[in-house]
Amino acid sequence: MSRQRHPLDPLFMPRSIAVIGASRHPGKIGYTIVRNLLESGYKGRVYPVNPSAKEILGLKAYPSVLDIPDEVDMAVIAVPVGLVNRVAREAGEKGVKVLVVITAGFSEVGNKEAEEELVRIARQYGMRVLGPNIFGIAYTPIGMNATFGPSRIREGNIAFITQSGALGIALMGWTAMNELGMSAVVSVGNMADIDVVELSEWLADDPHTRVIAIYLEGLKPGTGKRFMERMREVTRKKPVIVIKAGRTRRGAAAVASHTGSLAGADTLYSAAFKQSGILRANTVEEMFDWARAFATQPLPRGRNTVIITNGGGVGVLATDAAETHGVPLLQPDEDLVARFRRVMPWFGSPKNPVDLSGQAGVDNYVGALRVAYESDKVDNIIVLYCQTAVLDPIDLAKAITDVAEEYRDKQKPLLVAMVGGIETFEAMKILNRKNIPAYPSPERAVSSLAAMLRYTWYREKTTRGTRTD
Repeated sequence: MSRQRHPLDPLFMPRSIAVIGASRHPGKIGYTIVRNLLESGYKGRVYPVNPSAKEILGLKAYPSVLDIPDEVDMAVIAVPVGLVNRVAREAGEKGVKVLVVITAGFSEVGNKEAEEELVRIARQYGMRVLGPNIFGIAYTPIGMNATFGPSRIREGNIAFITQSGALGIALMGWTAMNELGMSAVVSVGNMADIDVVELSEWLADDPHTRVIAIYLEGLKPGTGKRFMERMREVTRKKPVIVIKAGRTRRGAAAVASHTGSLAGADTLYSAAFKQSGILRANTVEEMFDWARAFATQPLPRGRNTVIITNGGGVGVLATDAAETHGVPLLQPDEDLVARFRRVMPWFGSPKNPVDLSGQAGVDNYVGALRVAYESDKVDNIIVLYCQTAVLDPIDLAKAITDVAEEYRDKQKPLLVAMVGGIETFEAMKILNRKNIPAYPSPERAVSSLAAMLRYTWYREKTTRGTRTD
């Protein structure tokens, strides 16, 4: 690859990893990191470092990183805080390129001197530092899971950067359960050196990443202008979605005690995000809803949207959501009305929403989808389904995936919402596994398309050199 000279390549694509503080005991962080590296399919070399062990999980253990006979790109440090800087210096002497410092007990608890010393040591030896106070990093294209989170990460196109360790670990499991595919999961903690900006810049050029999602608690003082200028360049390449914690006075105080970051005035963050082209989500659910759409669907070429449904109620809810979020619904002309009418029961409605009625079968949905795909007037498609006795949701999901594949070259975003019982949940899993974003409510599907439209509008404006604020 032409990216080998990038300073963060050893972080995302290390050829070898030393785990300093590796443990023989299940349940220990140093044990879990080694196990995850082995179970995730990482093809590079793994070197456990523990002066009291000869072997860990079948791998030869070394007393010190200096005793490892080969080159080491990355050192994951999971030792008590009082030992971190000593082993960091040894890593520097070894020629390690990047430190992933798991250990807590630095600036987040007022121990700024130790954190500053860690950075000084790293700079002395030309190393970079991720952390401290983190759970690690995973990059699925090379099968690297250097975290103490869940071992299973579904491979995909979403990169997730998180300033919260516990939340990040929880969301690793949550994303796998919800069929969300990840390209990277990066815990940043105190951001003593490497921050969300540098990580985003690397991911913006990563061919395996289509969207960057960030849980952010705050920035370091004096970094706001740099954040805006450089993130503006990132969003010209890839969509960035941020959920910003610490919106309230008490929330901001909690942030300060958590990572030592400056939460700041929430209105300033909102303005910075808007000017940088960053999409601000209000909830974790919303952030990943939007990310799912960006990761799997082409960007909209236009704004005209058609809703296809078998239930009037969900159609109305989707219509309300479309108006709330600024998603334009196409007013079909006579020709398009006639085409929709031919594929539905006589008592259905060919207007928009296109209501196929509760008696709709798979053929009706397939016919309406084909009309929407083939019409040059339709840019975006939202399919809604309410569970009925006459139409099995799993049969519908399979049919939708077939039609979407048939019309892939049309490059039209397709989003689905299904409302019902356990069968609809299974149907949504089928769709999501086939990279068709499926949601349990119409509002979430509409909100996700709205985010795609806002980002497309922003990128078009900036490409033309037009101000967007």
